[in-house]
Amino acid sequence: MAISSLSLSWVSTTLPDNKLNLLNHNEVPKATAAYFSGKSITCSSETASSEESYYKRRPLLLGVGALTTSLLHTSSLLAEGIPDKFRGYVDKEDGYSYYYPSDWRDFDFRAHDSAFKDRYMQLHNVRVRFIPTDKSDIHDLGPLEEVVPYLVRHKFAAPNQVEKIFDMQEKTIDGKSYYTFEYGLTSPNFATTSFATIAIGNGRYYTLIVGANERRWKRYRNQLKMVADSFRMLDI
Repeated sequence: MAISSLSLSWVSTTLPDNKLNLLNHNEVPKATAAYFSGKSITCSSETASSEESYYKRRPLLLGVGALTTSLLHTSSLLAEGIPDKFRGYVDKEDGYSYYYPSDWRDFDFRAHDSAFKDRYMQLHNVRVRFIPTDKSDIHDLGPLEEVVPYLVRHKFAAPNQVEKIFDMQEKTIDGKSYYTFEYGLTSPNFATTSFATIAIGNGRYYTLIVGANERRWKRYRNQLKMVADSFRMLDI
């Protein structure tokens, strides 16, 4: 497996809005029900909007003992092995995979394709969404040091939030490129810190965000970084 990476410090810049026509990521989560059948887990969400219905969740949740030969061939994530106390999520139909803490629960995060959260803390969660795109690679949006500040300021932060970028990294795995960055958002009543990984492939623009409130960040940062770094695009 070929892996290369690059880490850059933050540089303030501006990109035209029409170049990054992305959906905002500050959405309110909703409850969901989970149904267990045999060894698989299927999650059903509440009645959704047309946008949410288009990206209907098709999950495959795997513990370490549930790996099969076919999945090892279709997912570079699982081929690497899932760390202790994590579970793998593979969506072969929509072309992505990642892993998340094994004690987290599936839930419905509005307009996202998959999401898991800590059983006690609502802001401690991971979620993935994607939108159609005619671009073929994340570099088509621009260089890392231009794309990330624009996204955090104009797409991730709400009008009443102050944003701060702590780190940005670029990596290429098996010929697929990813931007991963750490950022904080401060509101009048609370503050959060998150990692985000963005990538383009399969005619989709993927975004994974995993975060926690500021009080829990120092304790769980390394765990959440593992989640952000685990995101992979699959060929479909």
